[in-house]
Amino acid sequence: MGVDLATDPWKGFNPFQSRRDHHDDLYTIVNRIRTSDPVWKTPIGVYILSRYADVDHLLKHTASGVRTRNGTLPSMRPRPADHPRNRFMLSNDPPVHTRLRKLVQQAFTPRALERIASTVDRVVVQALDAIAGRDEFDLVAELALPVPSIVICEMMGVPAEDRARFTRWTADATHDLQLMPDPEIARRADEASFALSAYFEGLIEQRRNHPTDDILGGLIRAEQDGGKLDHLELISQAIGLLIAGFETTIGAISLGVRSLLLHPEQLARLRAHPELIKPAVEECLRFDTSIPITSRILHEPAEFGGVTLPADTAVVALIAAAQRDPAAYTDPDTFDIGRAEAPVLAFGGGVHHCLGAHLARMEMQKSILGLVQRFPDLQLVTDKLVWGRSLFRVPEHLMLRRG
Repeated sequence: MGVDLATDPWKGFNPFQSRRDHHDDLYTIVNRIRTSDPVWKTPIGVYILSRYADVDHLLKHTASGVRTRNGTLPSMRPRPADHPRNRFMLSNDPPVHTRLRKLVQQAFTPRALERIASTVDRVVVQALDAIAGRDEFDLVAELALPVPSIVICEMMGVPAEDRARFTRWTADATHDLQLMPDPEIARRADEASFALSAYFEGLIEQRRNHPTDDILGGLIRAEQDGGKLDHLELISQAIGLLIAGFETTIGAISLGVRSLLLHPEQLARLRAHPELIKPAVEECLRFDTSIPITSRILHEPAEFGGVTLPADTAVVALIAAAQRDPAAYTDPDTFDIGRAEAPVLAFGGGVHHCLGAHLARMEMQKSILGLVQRFPDLQLVTDKLVWGRSLFRVPEHLMLRRG
């Protein structure tokens, strides 16, 4: 990118604004940062960690959270008190986070997800059947988006016919996580968040009269049962679970298929040995992640690479760099579906470890393996990606052809 590291205070990478500018050259940038300044204090005082050992230590072994010790949720733009983000469980630390997570985690346990497996199988087969008669198709529209979105809709009891609306809203709403968003992006994010809030208000009102046994029904019962969940918390959990339930998985499936098609010897290996699908998905998550960063606030002083950071320091974990760290992985820039080294960090760690990690892995495994087994002649139309509106690395399209 021609960045002069000696003069550019952001090293060509400002993760707090639009990240789409970084998506194409992400690994060139983050590998350079990890080599030149692995414990980097940015111009706004936030630290960025890029070595595997430091990121792993932050996520799994430090006293940290998503708010400061006095309960402040970091942001450089004011939000109204009723903004949905403020009350979602991922925007809170214990004890609030603990209470909210307990209300929804029973739907995401391995045992509960065994019952969901047949739903995932059905949705994948339906998607592949629709592709079967096509010489060229958009993987995002035909598989990567439908599988996780239909599954989370069925888990929550959200009408499938509303998917087009909330797909657009959720992509825009992800930008509520940005610290320094462009004003237009921030406006769209707020509009999307409140559109989702209004949508769930109507859906919840219907459910009060017609109770259900899905996740949303359980949240409604929790609201009605002795103050376990107030109304704003109910709305916020519904929105947050919908977004978290499929947004990043669209990117993970798309980028995983793309990595396999760009490495035909590894794709042939998977087809010959389908039992490799689990490590193959882990390698897809490592090699080209849809979640390049996550952040924490230190609640106690912590040391990284000989640098001691005080409590209440904001720290960004550069997952994309950590997962290409040669100290953790042999030949980290090589795509190897048989790799068995350090675990991926894409799902975070500690109390904020992704609740839907098992579900996302299941959806990736079934979607990717089903696709490559059924269609032996897949090719990329182009290896150039057009990125969607999401804050995360989610392709807008991924055009494939058969034959």
